Amino acid sequence: MVSAGLEILGLSLCVIGSLLVMTTCGLPMWKVTAHIDGNIVVAQTIWDGLWMSCVVQSTGQMQCKVHDTVLALTHDLQAARALTIISSLMGVLGLMVVIAGAQCTNCIRAENVKARVVNAGGVIYIISGLCVLVPLCWMANNIISDFYNPHVHSSKKMEIGAALYIGWAATALLLIGGALLCCSCPSSENSGYSVKYAPTKRASQNGDYDKRNYV
Repeated sequence: MVSAGLEILGLSLCVIGSLLVMTTCGLPMWKVTAHIDGNIVVAQTIWDGLWMSCVVQSTGQMQCKVHDTVLALTHDLQAARALTIISSLMGVLGLMVVIAGAQCTNCIRAENVKARVVNAGGVIYIISGLCVLVPLCWMANNIISDFYNPHVHSSKKMEIGAALYIGWAATALLLIGGALLCCSCPSSENSGYSVKYAPTKRASQNGDYDKRNYV
């Protein structure tokens, strides 16, 4: 029962983490304009994401434009595109693997094989979390470096967007859930009731049962 509870908890965390990774991949708020000038009147805010850039006016209107070509993107955006997609696909693969080896399913009969399959699913989710962690940290490092770079004009300085924070939360859920799946091993003892048969009682030479059998 304990291992089944760990499987359910770990799988729930991993599924939520995978959904957050997909949300992070689609959100345009990876980089947000940093308003550091003395002027308090802000005309527009620029959101820069993996797939599009959006301009939000002070009136609330928003216009988005999809990136024309991949080659024009920076290296961190190109890597983020690839790794977030890989992480999302691995999340789907890990879900199928864990469901196939879960104790509540009958896809696999052998208990030891089911435990290994669930552990493999946990490893897949951990790798998925690491895949999305790399572009998040890379992007955050570039944003912080440009922010404190005196050669970068203040109008071009960006700050960390909400998508990065959601991605870090997704990474934490994937790593914790994957670790729980790797630890959810059933006990080695046989779950069924063990039946012990007594040895057959032999009759004595005169054909009667030995009286010691009745003592």
